Amino acid sequence: MCRRATGLLTRGSLPRRLPRPCRPSGVVAGERLPLQRRDRPGLAPEFPHRSPVCGGNLASALVAGSLAIALDLDGVLADTRPLWEEWLEDAARRARVELDVPEDREAAAAALDEALGDWRPLLARFAADRAPLWIRPRPDTNAALRRLAGAGARIGVFSDAPRELVEIALAHAGAARQVEVVGTLAVVRRALGEDIVVVGSREQLAGLR
Repeated sequence: MCRRATGLLTRGSLPRRLPRPCRPSGVVAGERLPLQRRDRPGLAPEFPHRSPVCGGNLASALVAGSLAIALDLDGVLADTRPLWEEWLEDAARRARVELDVPEDREAAAAALDEALGDWRPLLARFAADRAPLWIRPRPDTNAALRRLAGAGARIGVFSDAPRELVEIALAHAGAARQVEVVGTLAVVRRALGEDIVVVGSREQLAGLR
């Protein structure tokens, strides 16, 4: 290990040999093997079974790096149905119309175009205001997303909800940074490939390696 010379030679002092410059080791400064012995550099980690090199994490990362994952927004990250239903009631009350829209939200969008006109900004404002009441981050789910994304997995989110609602839900769920593409399942397949793994529950997500 390199040490910096802290003093100057003075008259009468014994000559000292300054340490040779360290050769580049290929290790970025500040990095250290997990739990490496600091008192005796070069020794193996104190708990090798917890090291990502000695354990199964390295193999998991290699597997995850080949994955493309499509997450069901409502089943895995955030259930947007209650927020959607509340907005429909609010929009109908404000517009003083009766909104009879299909359960499928892609089909409902066409009906809303006819009944309300430019309704998407209204949905976005309402969702941004009310989302904290319905949608909160899930630490275990977000940890699984970070692990998979860090290992190189490509992640998409599919839903029949309007894009405005999807993006607000992802932001409030704390998952937006790990998501590469959002849309319907067909859109996600086109973006990430036909070999994607479709994930419909948090339990299924936690089991991915």
